[in-house]
Amino acid sequence: MLQYVFHRLWQSAVTLVLASIVVFIGVRALPGDPATTMAGEQADPAAIAAVRADLGLDQSLPVQYFQFVWHALTGDFGRSIRTGTPVIDMIGTTLPVTVQLAVYAMIIAVLAGVIGGVIAAVYRGRWPEWVANGFSLAALSVPTFWVGILAVLYLSVQLNWFPASGYVSPFEHPLRGLYFLTLPAIILGLAHAAVVQRQTRSSMVETLTADFVRTARAKGLSRPAVIFRFGLRNSLIVVTTIVGLQLGGLIAGAVVTERIFSLPGMGKLTLDSVFTRDYPVIQAVIMVIATAYIVINLLVDVLYTVIDPRVRVSGRAQ
Repeated sequence: MLQYVFHRLWQSAVTLVLASIVVFIGVRALPGDPATTMAGEQADPAAIAAVRADLGLDQSLPVQYFQFVWHALTGDFGRSIRTGTPVIDMIGTTLPVTVQLAVYAMIIAVLAGVIGGVIAAVYRGRWPEWVANGFSLAALSVPTFWVGILAVLYLSVQLNWFPASGYVSPFEHPLRGLYFLTLPAIILGLAHAAVVQRQTRSSMVETLTADFVRTARAKGLSRPAVIFRFGLRNSLIVVTTIVGLQLGGLIAGAVVTERIFSLPGMGKLTLDSVFTRDYPVIQAVIMVIATAYIVINLLVDVLYTVIDPRVRVSGRAQ
């Protein structure tokens, strides 16, 4: 197991380095000049040059990259070009909102997806499967922004079941905070629930038709025991993989949902930074998201060793 964990750790480190290079180059490929934006369109060349020197943009790209990496390792992402606020403080304010939304949405997605997948697998060829599959197809086909707008229009404005916008920290007011996050989490988690449902159904159908399951039934094991002890338990690896990948995607994909519901998360911060060519903020936000992807995938791979003993024996993922 330790060999497998070590193998995954160095792979994750290499992936993070490559991600930092792509982020650094990609941000500088954006059109526009942050020095000109900060100094003003009417500023003279000397003022723009002074701003560029102050930001370190007058140095070569390798020097800028190594400075970026060194400061990032020490937790210093610089200051926002737009506001002058330390980037680490801006991320510290917005990241908890996005993480809360993503975790809440994933809980909803897992519960709905696993329940729907079990129903679709157990009732194959009957109307419960058709209903579950219809839900997953609709959730995957309809754009999130359209569902979000309709939810705000009907569930918030007309029926007044949920607030149309705003945010309250669940740590300060738990019930009120969850109330404000419920509708955005449902909207964000719909498509992910459909993915979890399809994978759960596929894995359970394969497991329930296996020889060892037929043997268990022949020995008189009850139907619920067969479904949950064999079918669902043996489907956990697939579900765990999907949940790990989807959680990273939720953090990155919360941009649209946060914009619709006016949540002060990283989605709003990302859009504002892109529009103003705020290099330090863009780099920091993308690196945080990339690191979240890598860390979550690493934790999922390590969790394999707990769920599936074959990974511990082989020392690598199957």
